[in-house]
Amino acid sequence: MYLIPEQKYQRIQKELILATIALCCVFLLGTLWYCLVEGWSWEDAAYMTVITLATVGYGETNPLGNRGRLFTIALILTGVINIGYIVNLFTQAVIEGYFQEGIRIRQQRRLMESLSGHYIICGFSRTGRQIAKEFRAEGVSFVVIDSEVESVQRAQTEGYIVYQGDATLDESLLRVGIERAICIVAALPSDAENLYTVLSAKTLNPGIRAIARASTEEALQKLQRGGADAVISPYITGGKRMAAAALRPQILDFVDGILSGSDRQLYMEEFLLEPAYCPFVGQTLQKAKLRSQTGALVLAIRRTDGNLIGGPTGDTVLMPGDTLICMGTAEQLRSLNQILGPIVSQKLRKPKQS
Repeated sequence: MYLIPEQKYQRIQKELILATIALCCVFLLGTLWYCLVEGWSWEDAAYMTVITLATVGYGETNPLGNRGRLFTIALILTGVINIGYIVNLFTQAVIEGYFQEGIRIRQQRRLMESLSGHYIICGFSRTGRQIAKEFRAEGVSFVVIDSEVESVQRAQTEGYIVYQGDATLDESLLRVGIERAICIVAALPSDAENLYTVLSAKTLNPGIRAIARASTEEALQKLQRGGADAVISPYITGGKRMAAAALRPQILDFVDGILSGSDRQLYMEEFLLEPAYCPFVGQTLQKAKLRSQTGALVLAIRRTDGNLIGGPTGDTVLMPGDTLICMGTAEQLRSLNQILGPIVSQKLRKPKQS
């Protein structure tokens, strides 16, 4: 179904309201004239106005002079023009799906208001579509925002929650619940737009994690200075992956399989240690026995100060706020999630089913 842009929906709605108000004013004017100038009762004045505007041809309720008949002619013309305009707007609204669009927009707004702990994808180009595909595979809640009607159509066709608007504007970000989101991905085609989006997002929600796309080295540095937590350059990343595929193909295939879950055997997941829920905070890995209890392997630990401990030993102490980067099967990761209190994943999801 063809989508009517929200701006057009609002314009038609406004015009219908104004036309209805104008018709009410014409009715009031006619009633006041017949009542105050012609000296009729309120009932006769209102009845005469209605049959005049409706052009039913019942005739005069009471005798009219030349002045009254001239006013009636003007009232008929005004009413016909006004009613014709309303009928034309109504017909246009029906043909172009105004009422269906109104229902869709109201449902969309309610859905946007209910979102919490979600991800925001800005831009539904080739990069944005791939990100949305990965998010759907991971089972996380997200919303797409794009200013192009064609992109919005495509996103809705694929079943995504989508909002049509300019991602660089605060109003658009507020519409998609930026203050309740945990991550925003700026995948717009322009580096300047991505920078504006990151700046707006960080202003509206300082705690949000911002990921941005950069086309050049200079844009990458500016986005980092603008507050982006991670900046990805498709050209740099693509070049590194191609080099890795040429030099270490087996390692690359293994890592890709774990990250995407394409092999359906091993997965990687990250978990945030919360002192209120995790009973192992303050213990060493050896004492916690996470590997022997679940079979999952702790690959690395990210401290709250940003320090990364790769390949932690049994003497490594689990501290409050640590993020565990673990690898294992879906069942092993679910078991790890349960014994940690349960521990809360930063992605707010469970490992995918195998």
